[in-house]
Amino acid sequence: MLKSEISGAGIGLRLPHAQQLLADESIEVPWLEVLADNWLVAGGLNQHLLRAVSERFPIVLHSVGLSLGGPNPLDVNYLQQIKTLKQQTGAHWYSEHASFSGNETYKVADLLPLPYTQEAVMHISQRIRQTQDFMGERILLENVSTYMSCRYNELSEGEFIAAIAAEADCYLLLDINNAFVTSVNLQQSMSSFLQTIPIERVKQIHLAGFHDKGDYLLDAHNHPIDPKVWAVFTSYINQHGAIPSMIEWDSDLPTLARLLQEQQVAAGILRTAITSGIRDNNAGDEQCV
Repeated sequence: MLKSEISGAGIGLRLPHAQQLLADESIEVPWLEVLADNWLVAGGLNQHLLRAVSERFPIVLHSVGLSLGGPNPLDVNYLQQIKTLKQQTGAHWYSEHASFSGNETYKVADLLPLPYTQEAVMHISQRIRQTQDFMGERILLENVSTYMSCRYNELSEGEFIAAIAAEADCYLLLDINNAFVTSVNLQQSMSSFLQTIPIERVKQIHLAGFHDKGDYLLDAHNHPIDPKVWAVFTSYINQHGAIPSMIEWDSDLPTLARLLQEQQVAAGILRTAITSGIRDNNAGDEQCV
């Protein structure tokens, strides 16, 4: 099982690409992000395949099923599966979303945004601390795309995410596409959001393509990354240095070769930042006590 550090530009592991990644030794990808939920459900992806992937590539875990912001008690059985999968694969870290996905009566297959209030900050922070205690390490929290604003908001989204990171003492997964989608849909300042995010907590970046529906943007992960998102990413990296970044493409999945074209664009942008100094995103990974 590989123990090399996470750096450079990675891609999200998707089943149609897995065998090709294993069979073609000429493919050089620094690391992969594994969507843990695909490997936990009954009839999920083959465990032997995942083990083979983790022996060749460094990986990180990502999930969508914890509902960190939800009202129900955390699903400890789900967390135990995540922890076991992380141990089995040697994954470097685990990330989830600043969202919820239902209550005791209803559960939706989506990432619903939280109200940006102090009460919500304390609620999700307590649940993140509980998760980190269980996992024995800090997790990464990802900002989600939004399509409407809550009338009861007390904070901006950036202030909300920053307050959670401080209160929960967690890392952040900055999804630049999600932030761009939200900024367009809600007519908010993308630069103000990024300036509010504490850079010292950003351990990973997501890049993806949205679907322009005319009167709003849909975070569909089914298109190449938009030039405007590339521009924001380039500016952010030039300002802050190379941060491990990866391409998410989930719907209308392209060939692996096409996906790697996007990965190479991100890799080139990260390489330009290395010449001016790179932050070590693997430093400070001490275990939580």
